[in-house]
Amino acid sequence: MKARTVLPAVAMTAVSMVLTLAVVVMWLGGAMPWPVALVVGLGIDGGWLATLAYERRLAAQGDHSRTVTGVGWGFGLIATGVLVAHALTADQSTGAWLAVAWLPVAAKALWLVHGLWERTALTPVALDAIAGIQQEARDEAAVARARLRAEAATEETRLTAVTQAGASVARVQAKTAETLAGAWSTLEAARRGEDTGRALTSVTTPVTPDVTPRWELPVWGPVETVPVLALALTDEALDRLVYEIRHSQTPALSYREMAARFRAAGHSASEVRLREAWKRVVAA
Repeated sequence: MKARTVLPAVAMTAVSMVLTLAVVVMWLGGAMPWPVALVVGLGIDGGWLATLAYERRLAAQGDHSRTVTGVGWGFGLIATGVLVAHALTADQSTGAWLAVAWLPVAAKALWLVHGLWERTALTPVALDAIAGIQQEARDEAAVARARLRAEAATEETRLTAVTQAGASVARVQAKTAETLAGAWSTLEAARRGEDTGRALTSVTTPVTPDVTPRWELPVWGPVETVPVLALALTDEALDRLVYEIRHSQTPALSYREMAARFRAAGHSASEVRLREAWKRVVAA
């Protein structure tokens, strides 16, 4: 994995150094002796290479120096400037020289990428652990999705069954109510008919003269007398009950516990009045 980033950087560095040296020798060879031009080219390449080696040494120690990095980028920019100047002053192939003038800066950028890779690289053990954690998370998410889908399908089936049963019950109740209504209408018509009254009179008159019986329809539904609702508690009585229930235990009960015991004891009061009584008892 390391070779994927270091090999391109090494190759680009070698190409840029050879190109810089060749351009310096060719460009300055006409204005000064070629050994001097060679020394200038080697100086640029040597400074570039020296700062790069020092940067790599610091990186291996887990350290970093902005000064060294700045000097290295300076040599790279100088090499690029030489290549650009040569391309602009060349009599021919200016575009081709400009096309390769970026190689020193590109080599420096590749070394920067390699350094970032080294600082963020993980061991195979850590990578395997991360992959295992990610796979476990994906498995749990898939299981959760499958469980939700199954529960949704089950709930849909249950609701469909309940709806169908409810519809069947509703149809039976509607049919029964229709049958009862028809029977009730028939009974009511018979009760109000003149022939029915005369028939009953002819039967009961010999026994109880001057009495015409009345045929009452049977009662349909409960006949128990509904008890009268108890009178609402006054504020004083409500406060007294709340106080007694709250202090029936040490420490004093909370509002939820007091309200539950209040209802369980058979007392009745709206939630608003009960909460207001609680506030008055607590503030007292």
